[in-house]
Amino acid sequence: MVRGVKSQSPTVLLVLALLAGTEVHARDYLKSEFAQQRGFSVGVVTEGGKIVWVAGQAALRDEEGRSLVDDPQGQARAIFRAMERTLKRAGGNLQNLTTITVFLTDPRHLQVLGPIRREFFPDGNFPASTTITVSNLPEPGMVIEIQGTAVIGDR
Repeated sequence: MVRGVKSQSPTVLLVLALLAGTEVHARDYLKSEFAQQRGFSVGVVTEGGKIVWVAGQAALRDEEGRSLVDDPQGQARAIFRAMERTLKRAGGNLQNLTTITVFLTDPRHLQVLGPIRREFFPDGNFPASTTITVSNLPEPGMVIEIQGTAVIGDR
């Protein structure tokens, strides 16, 4: 028996045990109209939880092996799917992303990201985001790379 707590019925103990194992999400998405149109939140507030730093992801081929060379839309979709797989290994999913950094070889590629972000975050709870234009990425034909941070099981 826990000190200072009277004996509980088996039903109460079962409910408490189930609640203890329940993942609680208490993220506060700080939004603005401009940010929502572009597919990001200006900030995401979390408390507690397991933090996962997702390494930069890039994609020159999709899951079926088709080339994505110089294809920003295809690369972005493949990258988000790869990030989802990584986060599942950690016990989470893409909706646990709180921040991403996007590296683009051409600033015009930013225009294609908004609709793709809405595909992967249809509830409008986008991760906070920074976009950086770079002259090159590690492999010829790579036009986008995304890294992120996720919080799984925050309270």
